[in-house]
Amino acid sequence: MDRRTVSHPFDRERAVAARAVIEAARICRAVRGKYGPDSVAKSDLSPVTVADFGSQALICATLAAEFPDDPIMAEEDAADLRKPENAAVRDRVAAEVAAIRPGTDADSAIGWIDLGNLDRFTGRFWTLDPIDGTKGFLRGEQYAIALALIVDGQVEVAALACPNLEQSRSAVGPVGAVFLAVRGAGATVRPLEVEDEERPIHTSDRDDPTRARLCESVESGHSAHNESAAVAARLGITEPPVRLDSQAKYATVASGAADVYLRLPTRADYREKIWDHAAGALIVTEAGGTVTDVDGKPLDFTRGSTLAENRGVIATNGRLHQRVLDALKG
Repeated sequence: MDRRTVSHPFDRERAVAARAVIEAARICRAVRGKYGPDSVAKSDLSPVTVADFGSQALICATLAAEFPDDPIMAEEDAADLRKPENAAVRDRVAAEVAAIRPGTDADSAIGWIDLGNLDRFTGRFWTLDPIDGTKGFLRGEQYAIALALIVDGQVEVAALACPNLEQSRSAVGPVGAVFLAVRGAGATVRPLEVEDEERPIHTSDRDDPTRARLCESVESGHSAHNESAAVAARLGITEPPVRLDSQAKYATVASGAADVYLRLPTRADYREKIWDHAAGALIVTEAGGTVTDVDGKPLDFTRGSTLAENRGVIATNGRLHQRVLDALKG
């Protein structure tokens, strides 16, 4: 029996989170569609700035309306938008939000963005990355809108919209997928624009490490590629890694398209941000996989905005997890 047929205490949160990231994906697509390759290559990165702030404004507005007592820990704040020299960008953000929510003005948009200003751990809160994978967004490749609900340190609900990741089994329909999970209730995927085609997802059953499919960050500044290559060699993997931006990597592991995701520390003192991992980690876990740090410790979401007690992140299909951890030790 599909676990989604059983009522769950967080079903309402799941539905609201799905609606929020889908609406945010629409503003991201709209902004990105207005700029050709020449425009988005410019150094000011204004398209991603507008989409980032617009996405956060829409999601925070939805959460505030549905769960007014829930604080939000998000990546962006509106301080720069308030500066007089950024009036043009501020007005563009408001205009893009108004195209989806008519009547929105700049003050309203800024107010919604600032709802994401939680800066410490609390018993129940949402964490949000309005555009995870900035460079992927600019290249027209993979990016994600990542939203998760954390209660008493546990990620309970996750919604991950990947506008450029095709996961639907439909013969027709737009590119893009939404991955959803509730702790203890499984993980699913649906096309971005087709609600009634939601289906369960599961990690792969691959247990031969030599045949494992590995994915990692595009940017070497986000994950130590040399160390990843060494781990792959120890496991006997000969295929080159697939490199994707954003938490789309978690989605590929959760859906069985990859078996291992390595995000290895690039320096000893770096700690990951929770909004870069909370949603994806729950989706992989609920799809049957395993997520830990490079030392095999569970991710600790009780330390504010960072995974302060963890080093790096390893996500696998579960069957290969201990083999990967062993390979990390050399």
